[in-house]
Amino acid sequence: MNPDLEAPAAPTSAAANRLAAEAGRRRTFAVISHPDAGKSTLTEALVLHARVITEAGAIHGKAGRRATVSDWMEMEQARGISITSTALQFPYTSPDGRECVINLLDPPGHADFSADTYRVLSAVDCAVMLIDAAKGLEPQTLKLFQVCRHRGIPILTVINKWDRPGRDALELLDEIQERIGLKPTPLTWPVGIAGDFKGVLDRRTGNFIRFTRTAGGATAAPEEHIAPDRAEEAAGLDWVNAVEECELLSADGSDHDQDAFLGGETTPVLFTSAALNFGVNQLLDNLVRLAPPPNGQLDVEGTLRPVDSPFSAFVFKVQAGMDSAHRDRIAYARVYSGTFERGDVLTHAATGKPFVTKYAQSVFGQQRSTLDNAWPGDVIGLANANSLRPGDTLFRDVPVEFPPIPSFSPEHFAVARGTDPSKHKQFRKGIEQLDQEGVVQVLRSDKRGDQAPVFAAVGPMQFEVASHRMATEFNTPIALESLPYTIARAVHPEDAAFVDKQVSMEVLTRTDGVMLALFTTKWRLQGFQEDNPTVRLSSLVAAGEN
Repeated sequence: MNPDLEAPAAPTSAAANRLAAEAGRRRTFAVISHPDAGKSTLTEALVLHARVITEAGAIHGKAGRRATVSDWMEMEQARGISITSTALQFPYTSPDGRECVINLLDPPGHADFSADTYRVLSAVDCAVMLIDAAKGLEPQTLKLFQVCRHRGIPILTVINKWDRPGRDALELLDEIQERIGLKPTPLTWPVGIAGDFKGVLDRRTGNFIRFTRTAGGATAAPEEHIAPDRAEEAAGLDWVNAVEECELLSADGSDHDQDAFLGGETTPVLFTSAALNFGVNQLLDNLVRLAPPPNGQLDVEGTLRPVDSPFSAFVFKVQAGMDSAHRDRIAYARVYSGTFERGDVLTHAATGKPFVTKYAQSVFGQQRSTLDNAWPGDVIGLANANSLRPGDTLFRDVPVEFPPIPSFSPEHFAVARGTDPSKHKQFRKGIEQLDQEGVVQVLRSDKRGDQAPVFAAVGPMQFEVASHRMATEFNTPIALESLPYTIARAVHPEDAAFVDKQVSMEVLTRTDGVMLALFTTKWRLQGFQEDNPTVRLSSLVAAGEN
């Protein structure tokens, strides 16, 4: 920055007050879960209860019900899974009259798309951990919990599908404490065992909240708030049991403590049936009441960028093909500080070049509308963002750069070749696009050549998505040839040539310049390290036990 330029003017007190008020209204969170725990259904139910939509969609629901608004890709709707992450913003007024803005980021639930979920978790202030009442904590949930813990993200826990047969509620709480080390502090408690969900006991008020089913669960479930002295008459023995269990929880110190929650020591727990829209209002109300508002972000030097600093934002996702009628490209950026106004000229920290925000948009699933301003906690969609990559920082006036997003360690590898040689330009453009979005990691070497890049992925379904998009968006079908490698390690450039000469090993270069040594098995890796202790290899993010 030119030292002769005047420092930017400090915001006026009125502007500063407005900024603080708008940031304080925001709640930016993501829902994390194992596949099939009901994440997309819960996302839809939250939007339904905020009265943004009037009818919930269910992927595998009854005829006539629409597809989930957050699952917009054709493959998502066909398979009933979330493949891409989606941003949803909507207003919500809590029962006490507090007007908030909810920024809900819906990441993929499938383990093959963990890298996309990791990117989403870099942009939230809180996470909702969704657990299937019958299955408890599952592998993908545990993996994502560790990411949240590493990033210091507070977690609310939702035990879902209580309308179906499942495990005992106290048993599920014990599992949470034993396996992830957070003390569960239930905010609501089920009235009726799993499979006979009559409602919940609100531990803050003592009231019985009785739910009434609606046809197919497509509309918000009516609620009846019943005072404690009338609840036994309404629910009988189920109410008595719920009261006794809540007394046990209090005796065990399992009451909510806000400081312990924000400090990552406890997790508030709620019971729901997202498919029936039971307990969803309570989740929304408690998110508004308990989840932290935006509070600044640490930069690469470990210095906090406060929310009242000049504008800064972090690009956590780039997505193309959201509108089949246009070859569009949207960069999702989380606002960390300051006020955004459409048309602002920002600075792209990675290049130092200006970035004009004329085409800023608000995103709601696949739907988009022009965005004129945004505040800390909001997610903005920047169209025609060809220069932006996940992990990039944008700022105005005062330079800042936030930590980049690490790349996950791939475990599956395949050579990609275009099936039509006459479409080599489309092939190269498509490969570059998928690489920039992070759909797959693209590896290359002089030996294989530019027309045979290697796709590297956390899970094989990433290959299916890449193939589908190459055929439908770029009109250049590809053939994939699987490679025998299962483990990748970053190798020092001075050691790369030696490693590349070994049997059952290969060295390829990632687009960011990192050289990766690929091994067929963990035993081949261990044997090589024992025989060549001076060769410098390093693990990648989420390399697990390999």
